[in-house]
Amino acid sequence: MRRVRTTSAVAALLALSACAGGNYRPVSDTPVRIGRPYSVRGQTFVPTADPNYDMLGYASWYGPESGGKTANGERFRPDWITAAHTTLPLPTYVEVTSLQTGRRIVVRINDRGPFIKGPRIIDLSRGAAAQLGVKAIGNAAVRVRAVEPSERDRERLRHGKPAAELPPVSETMLLNLRAQLKSAGY
Repeated sequence: MRRVRTTSAVAALLALSACAGGNYRPVSDTPVRIGRPYSVRGQTFVPTADPNYDMLGYASWYGPESGGKTANGERFRPDWITAAHTTLPLPTYVEVTSLQTGRRIVVRINDRGPFIKGPRIIDLSRGAAAQLGVKAIGNAAVRVRAVEPSERDRERLRHGKPAAELPPVSETMLLNLRAQLKSAGY
């Protein structure tokens, strides 16, 4: 009789853990996953650690996939400050600057994408797009560069909260970045 109760209790605990997202990886900065090369729609991507990553291009945002699994196994939460990138390790922290307003935010990359050929270099979560002020735009010119935020900011981002507010870039810097993007043909 005792064995039946123990088995029932274990089964109940397993069922409850599944309801709580038991097949999702907890939000964590370890392990960092670089991953193997992979192909999507005929294009091959080679994940690489790049602490000097600094690119100009476009950002879009996504959000209707709420509850799905991200590439590093976490649950996707559209209102968290996260993003998708094709090749940076998971997780990586990046500073995203809007070339329209100069506003800057720190984002935690935990997913793969965007998988559209062209100048799109990052997909922001709905929460990140709103924080950056580009949610209404849809696609926005941005600068994305790898950063090492403070442990306090990492902790906030691991819990879906924004990192400390950053001052906007200067108008001179914005003009320079816009000119660089334009000279690249975008």
